[in-house]
Amino acid sequence: MTAVEFRNVDIVFGDRQKRALAMIDEGRTRDEILAETDSVLGAAGVNLTVEPGEICVLMGLSGSGKSTIMRAVNRLNEVARGEVLVQHKGKPVDVASCDDGTLRDLRTHTVSMVFQQFGLLPWRTVRENVGFGLELQGMKKEERRRIVDEKLAMVGLSKWADKYAHELSGGMQQRVGLARAFATDADILLMDEPFSALDPLIRSKLQDELLDLQKSIQKTILFVSHDLDEAMKLGNKIAIMQDGRIVQEGTGEDIVLNPATPYVAEFVKHMNPLNVLRGSSVMRPVAALRRDQGAVLLDQAGQIRLDLDKAGCPVGVRINGGGGKLGVCDEEEGTVDGDCDVIVAPVDLKLRTAIALKRQTNHPILLVDGLGRLAGLCDDEEIYRGLLQRRDH
Repeated sequence: MTAVEFRNVDIVFGDRQKRALAMIDEGRTRDEILAETDSVLGAAGVNLTVEPGEICVLMGLSGSGKSTIMRAVNRLNEVARGEVLVQHKGKPVDVASCDDGTLRDLRTHTVSMVFQQFGLLPWRTVRENVGFGLELQGMKKEERRRIVDEKLAMVGLSKWADKYAHELSGGMQQRVGLARAFATDADILLMDEPFSALDPLIRSKLQDELLDLQKSIQKTILFVSHDLDEAMKLGNKIAIMQDGRIVQEGTGEDIVLNPATPYVAEFVKHMNPLNVLRGSSVMRPVAALRRDQGAVLLDQAGQIRLDLDKAGCPVGVRINGGGGKLGVCDEEEGTVDGDCDVIVAPVDLKLRTAIALKRQTNHPILLVDGLGRLAGLCDDEEIYRGLLQRRDH
C-alpha cells in the first residue's frame, strides 16, 4: 500500500496554463515556456511513489521544483494536470481533485508539515505551539497536554515547555517544529529544508536525532534538501530534480554509482564514497570465491578456509589447518564481539564501517544476506578495487 504517489503531475504558475501544458507535451524547456506564455513551469511529468515508513528526499538546485511538488501533497500548490494520491484513512485520495472537506480532514489528521523557518507562533509558549494542531482537531485540554508533554520529551524539550520561541536557540526552535508535527500523529510528514537555516553542527545533530526517532515512529517522510550529504544520510530513496522534472531516482548508492545524466554526475562527483557505498558494492560475490574440497578459500594462499552448511551459511573457519573463530559484527557500534579470526557482517555493511573493522582487526569480512547465507567477501583487495573503480567512474 503506497503512502504517496505522483502520477504524471504537471504544475504551472501563470494564466496561460493550457498553452503551457501543450508545450510540456511538446518537450519544450522551462525557459521556452516562460518566454512564450509568461508562465513558470513548476513541475512536469512527475511520477514518484513513496512507501510507508520511507524517507524520500527530493533534491536539486534552487528552482528545480523539489518544494513545488512536495507542497502538492497537501495542495498548498495546485496541480494543473495529473494525480497526487495520498493514503488517507485506509484508502487513496487524490489530493489534486478532492473536495474541501476531505482536504481539510487530510491536512488535520494525515499530513503534517515542518517548515524551514520553524513557523512558530511568537505569542504562544513552546507547549502551546506544539499543541496547536491538536487544538484544531478539537482535542480536550487534558489529553492534549499529555500528548504534548510526551512529544516534548521525545525531542528533549520538557524543561522548556513554558518558554517562548525567542528564548530558544535555532536548533531548539526546530525541535519544537518537529514535536508539533509529531503531536498530530500524522502518518505523512512534509519537511521543507527544515535544517538548512541551522549551523552545520546543530544540523548534523538534528539529522541524527531524526534518524533515531524514525526508528520508533516509522513515519512516511518527504524531505526537501539541496544538500547531497544530507540527502545521502537521510534518504531511503532520493529523487533528483532539474527544471521541474525528476531526472533520476533510487538509493544514494544507485545514484552515486550510476548517475543517469551529466547533471546528476556533476552533483555526485565530489561525494565521498565512504558515506554512501556499502559492502555489496565492492565485495567479491560468493560465486567468484575459490573453493577447495568444499571449503571457501578466504586468502590467496588458501590458509584461511571457511566451511558452509547445506544452506550456504558460514559455520566454521580453519586457519592453517587448525581451529579458528567467527565473530559477529555489531554494525551500530562498528565493533566485533570478542576475539575472532574472521568477521561476519550483513551484506549492506557500510563501507566506512568495513574499513574501520579492517583497521582494528585486519580480519577478512564475510558478508551474509538476511538468511545468514554467504553473499561475498569484503577484504582489503575488494575494498581497494571498489574505491578505485568508483574514482575511475
